[in-house]
Parts: sequence; structure tokens; C-alpha cells
Amino acid sequence: MSRSGLTTADRERGVPVEVARPARRRVRPDTPSERRRRRVVRAALALAVVAAVWWALWYSPLLAVRTVRVDGATTLTADQVRTAAGVPGGTPLLRVDVDAAAARVARLPQVASVEVTRGWPRSVVVTVVERRPVAVVERVGTRSLVDADGILFDTVTGDAPDGVVPLDVATPGPDDPATRAALGALVSLPREVRAAVAGARAGSGEDVTLTLTDGTTVVWGGADDAADKSDVLVALLDQVAAGNLEPAGTIDVSAPGAVVLR
Repeated sequence: MSRSGLTTADRERGVPVEVARPARRRVRPDTPSERRRRRVVRAALALAVVAAVWWALWYSPLLAVRTVRVDGATTLTADQVRTAAGVPGGTPLLRVDVDAAAARVARLPQVASVEVTRGWPRSVVVTVVERRPVAVVERVGTRSLVDADGILFDTVTGDAPDGVVPLDVATPGPDDPATRAALGALVSLPREVRAAVAGARAGSGEDVTLTLTDGTTVVWGGADDAADKSDVLVALLDQVAAGNLEPAGTIDVSAPGAVVLR
């Protein structure tokens, strides 16, 4: 007889062999205390992960400021903008007050707008848009650049930048009607025509006068219809340049539908 309990003859007759199956292990259900213990362990692990993330964001040098990058600065230097932003190196990025940094940079006179953002993982990005000078005014011996909004934002001692027109108004500033009207006239002109303007003057918001480099006086008038006045002036200057019109000492475009040359 073999170990299976069958003789050789039994195997030859094809008597089925019963294979002993291992007994199934009964799984003991968790007790309430074991379930509570597992929940406590999971909660502790989750808390540890949260604590580690919180530490990494608020205190770890791994995510701290190493560089302050400045974009958009032209007349200002990057160091001037960084100094104004006042973001200390080594400060965790999440603790950088980007709004306060932007407010500090915005106080620079040359800055029209600014945005400060976090550049993960280790930088702060300061993006500035500088004011663009349109005119230069003189007050009490000081020459100041003026942008399209009438803001006096910088001083010059030598030649003004190319395309910047000397402006003669009594009280230059963003709230002065004469300043706004004159600047509106200059801004409406194409760059090549503005480059031919030697000076602008306005005693009020209704009597802007431009003087061209060839001596021609352009009577502009008020701030209304600036685009139409610009189009008419450009067309007339083109006709004069082409020889189709005689040069005039004065071009009056104050009423663009009824231009006067004299």
C-alpha cells in the first residue's frame, strides 16, 4: 500500500485519489481596540506628513529666497528695484509678502505698474513697467520728464530722450487741463511726426499749439477730436513734402473739417 492509502491494483483500476486539503484558517475579526489603534496610527502619520510640509514651506531653507529677478527695468537698474522691493534672502517663499513688496516698488517715480510673484522653488520675480516720457517741462530751473498721464517722474540735466517734446505749461501735472490737452495732442501723433515737433505750448485746455522743427506753427486747439486732427495734419505734411502743397507758416487743424493754411 502506498502513502495515499491505495494499492497498486487500486491505482491501475483508476480509483480516484483523494488529496488532503489544508484546513482554512479562520480570520479573527478585529476588535474595537485594534481598529482604534490603527486609526490612531494613520492619524499620527497624516499629522506627521502635514507637519513636515508645513515646516518645509514656512521654515525650511530648501524653499527659501535665493534670487530676486527683475524683469522690465530699462532706466532703473535691477539693484534699485531689488532694494525697493526689500525681500531678504533666505526668507521662505511662502512667507514673502508679495503685495507689500509690490507696493514698495510702486513708490519709485519711474514705475507705472509692478507685479511681484513667487518663482518656485527659490526665487522672487519682480516685473515692472516703467513710465515712458512724452514731454519734458521746466519748473524753477528743474527739467522733469512727463508721461502720457501727466505724471512728472524723473529729472534730466542733459538732452531729453529722443522723441520727448519740450512742453510749456504753467502748472504741469496730471490734473492740469492744459497739460492733459497738450499731451493728448502729442500722443495722438505718429512717432515720425512727433519727432518733428520742436515744442508744445498750452495756456489752457483749449489752445494747444505745436511748433515743428522747420518753424511751422500748428494750431491744435482743444483736446477733442485728437485722432482726426492728427490724421489731417499727417496728410497735409505728406502733401507738402511731396510738393503738392506750398509750405505754410501756420496750419490750423483746430477744426479738422475746415483746415486753414496761412
